[in-house]
Amino acid sequence: MVSLPNVSFSVEMHNNNQQQQQDLEDSGRTERAKWLINSPEPPYLWQELVSGIRKNVFPHRGNHSLGAMSFFQALFPILSWGKTYNASKLKDDFMAGLTLASLSIPQSIGYANIAKLDPQYGLYTSVVPPLIYALMGSSREIAIGPVAVVSMLLSSIVPNVVDPVVDPSGYRKFVFTVTFFAGTFQAIFGLFRLGFLVDFFSHAAIVGFMAGAAIVIGLQQLKGLFGLNHFTTKTDVVSVLGSVLKSVPHEWHPLNFSLGCLFLVFLLVARSIGRRNKKLFWLPAIAPLLSVILSTLIVYLTKADEHGVKIIKHLKGGLNPSSLHQLQLNGPHVAQAAKIGLISAVVALTEAIAVGRSFASIKGYHLDGNKEMMAMGFMNVAGSFTSCYVATGSFSRTAVNFSAGCQTAVSNIVMAITVVVALELFTKLLYYTPISILASIILSALPGLIDINEAYYIWKVDKLDFLACLGAFFGVLFVSVEIGLLAAVTISFAKIVLNSIRPSVEQLGRLPRTDTFCEVNQYPMAIESETPGLLTFGINSGLLCFANANCIRERIMRLVTEEGGTKETEKDTGQILILDMSNVMNIDTSGIFALEELHNNLVSLGIKLAMVNLRWQVIHKLKVAKVVEKIGIEWIFLTVGEAVDACLASKLV
Repeated sequence: MVSLPNVSFSVEMHNNNQQQQQDLEDSGRTERAKWLINSPEPPYLWQELVSGIRKNVFPHRGNHSLGAMSFFQALFPILSWGKTYNASKLKDDFMAGLTLASLSIPQSIGYANIAKLDPQYGLYTSVVPPLIYALMGSSREIAIGPVAVVSMLLSSIVPNVVDPVVDPSGYRKFVFTVTFFAGTFQAIFGLFRLGFLVDFFSHAAIVGFMAGAAIVIGLQQLKGLFGLNHFTTKTDVVSVLGSVLKSVPHEWHPLNFSLGCLFLVFLLVARSIGRRNKKLFWLPAIAPLLSVILSTLIVYLTKADEHGVKIIKHLKGGLNPSSLHQLQLNGPHVAQAAKIGLISAVVALTEAIAVGRSFASIKGYHLDGNKEMMAMGFMNVAGSFTSCYVATGSFSRTAVNFSAGCQTAVSNIVMAITVVVALELFTKLLYYTPISILASIILSALPGLIDINEAYYIWKVDKLDFLACLGAFFGVLFVSVEIGLLAAVTISFAKIVLNSIRPSVEQLGRLPRTDTFCEVNQYPMAIESETPGLLTFGINSGLLCFANANCIRERIMRLVTEEGGTKETEKDTGQILILDMSNVMNIDTSGIFALEELHNNLVSLGIKLAMVNLRWQVIHKLKVAKVVEKIGIEWIFLTVGEAVDACLASKLV
């Protein structure tokens, strides 16, 4: 009997301690909710753009001691890595540059032929752009110059504006103008950190586009291989095959075809040997140059040009002449030049960045996409002033550069100097080079553009991505390059729209022995709230906008109706809906209006709305729209766990 007062006192103390602990938890939740609600205003779009430019141009802006040097090091990375450059690296780069030049010279001549330009313009494009890139680029392995896909792109679109047969001078000037616009767009993309625009051309679309372009380029080489005079200007497979079948019986030259096929077999065998034995990587690299030398000697000694073998004939030598005065920036076709320049810029950047990043990952360093865009832009603008057309990174030449042991971008400088020497001393020796050999060199490089294994991988992983791949492939193959690009981008956009307009709203549950809430459908072991009247849902959409706001609102109301029917609530209790907004990165006025309407609908049913983890842009806009005031500050929480605990502690459910 004497101990009863002590028992009652200890019980009272225990209750007081529990109450104090509960008050502390409530205070902590309230404080954390204020952190969310009182977060500073997010930056405006123009502020982000200005900040991006500052980061690109002044990466060490806060460190005033660096001064102008930081600016120049950001613009010219060679000033940074050049400090540690030594004789050992120079030796490796010198050998890699010479190996690269042996492949670049014949390929450049062939790619100029694809672009419907004189051979020397391909060599010019292997001089100035690589030199500029070596100063401004951040990739150590990428090899700069003309490439097959961009050359084919120009030859398929530009003739619709200026006919290269009727007006070769006007065609050449227009190509230089397109190159100027391509470089300008690339530099702008890098300066304003707009690299995401290039990402609209998805990986799957690139795989399909490259494969389709490779087949189209290969079919076009049949003109040089057979020695045909009359050939279609269209690029689709039906027109090209029709032209070949129509012309071959009357125009083809067996000797021309035999010579081309002989060296094509030699090139493919050399390529196969190089793949099987990595120590013989130099064999497929020098095989094109050996083919040019040997075939030129054969034609010269046997006078095969008098028996139907088509030859290059005159190839103008000397350094790049200025083409600044040839740019048509105020002519009648400026808008068309800008449009083609934009397409060329995106395609060239897509290939270059994909190539650069793949080899950077092997070497274990990061490649800054925005700096790459600026470097590509400046080199193409400079190229348009010096008789070059659109240059970018070549996968085949980059692979050779990497295998040859290059250490830095100095290998591009060595290659450019070697091409200059060839332009000054050896162009006259290429007079008797057969055109069929150039076709063989291009054909031997095309298998690397067709990646069947990657297409199969895309099919297994994502069927919609594979559809984009097929759209690009068949668009390029059966219609035109523009249609192939348009089909790929359209399907990719359709995929984004489809995913955004049909987002899921999932019920959440707590994982056993944790405070983590996740989707019940994905994690069956997650425990749903057994408290009558307490519902927890999560929105799986990065954007709550006009395209999906009403759909999300209707799904939530349908789930509330279904769950409300399965959970019977007592008369003295209400219902609370906890909405996890963690995945919603941004919201527009339609999304805000949908949230207001959802809140009103829930209130009419006697249900409280609690929102969790509102992102920066979302909470800011909801405060401006006074939605937070309508819902109530006390119903905004930082985590789902805190929201559930607060609802249970409030005894409203």
